[in-house]
Amino acid sequence: MRIITAQEVASTLAWSPLVERLATTFREGVESPPRHHHAMHRPDGEATMLLMPAWEESGYIGVKMVNVFPQNADHGLPAIAGVYLLSEGDHGRPLACIDGSELTRRRTAAASALAARELARADAETLLVVGTGKLAPMVIEAHAAVRPIKRVRIWGRNHDKASALAEQYAERFDTSAVSELEAATREADVISCVTLSTEPLIRGEWLSPGSHLDLIGAFRPSMRETDASCLSRSEVFVDTYAGAQGEAGDILQAIDEGAFAFDAIRADLAELLKGEKPGRSSDEAITLFKSVGASLEDLAAAIEVWERQPPSGEGTRE
Repeated sequence: MRIITAQEVASTLAWSPLVERLATTFREGVESPPRHHHAMHRPDGEATMLLMPAWEESGYIGVKMVNVFPQNADHGLPAIAGVYLLSEGDHGRPLACIDGSELTRRRTAAASALAARELARADAETLLVVGTGKLAPMVIEAHAAVRPIKRVRIWGRNHDKASALAEQYAERFDTSAVSELEAATREADVISCVTLSTEPLIRGEWLSPGSHLDLIGAFRPSMRETDASCLSRSEVFVDTYAGAQGEAGDILQAIDEGAFAFDAIRADLAELLKGEKPGRSSDEAITLFKSVGASLEDLAAAIEVWERQPPSGEGTRE
């Protein structure tokens, strides 16, 4: 069985091919049971274990195990760590153990970029990233692969981290760290939220006509990055209905507040990509994409990694 490191995952998953791989997989579909979601009570706070299986009808089989430790930020460590086990479909034999953290970050950003490719205005040039964790640079790169991004604004609770990230991309874009989130939101064409917030950060009244709001961070019902007005003002799309119904805190809390109804969701990614339901209704519409992650995305990314590996004997093995 081949061991594929984070560095190998990063060098393998170029953004455009990964986005297209995800699009193909969403159109064709795979078997993907609901993910197992286990709360773990640790001495330093609550953590989460996620188990995410998926398989093709006559092809690859995969499962990802992810541990989410929000408290890792206090120790200078990533909040997410995991592994992905990919097997062949003929006899179920393991093929590779893939670094799950890098795989997760890249497939998550690529799924958001795929949604933006379908929903954001074609002339979207200003990207606001809300959050400064490991996903923040991923969404900058992924969105820039599908839209003509020229300006990147970054907001974070730690302004020094936001400034450091802005400096990292200063040679590619007009970048700056911002302290006024409302003003930055009003000026942005695409707003991508990548936080572990449990309180609204973005307010619906701040969203400008024609903007696209990308919500990545809230993967539990108790978490949210937006107020209910963001949902009621927007044309809402999700990665999967099952994930949104079970875990999308932004949506579930807006429903609890009486500001949104689940059947107001316009489409999931599969329906959108198959052309079964329309995307953005006009250039003035506000679109919102809420993702909580799907095992389909992990399997697609793992297959992309595997099929781009060098022939047997040239890679890293046990």
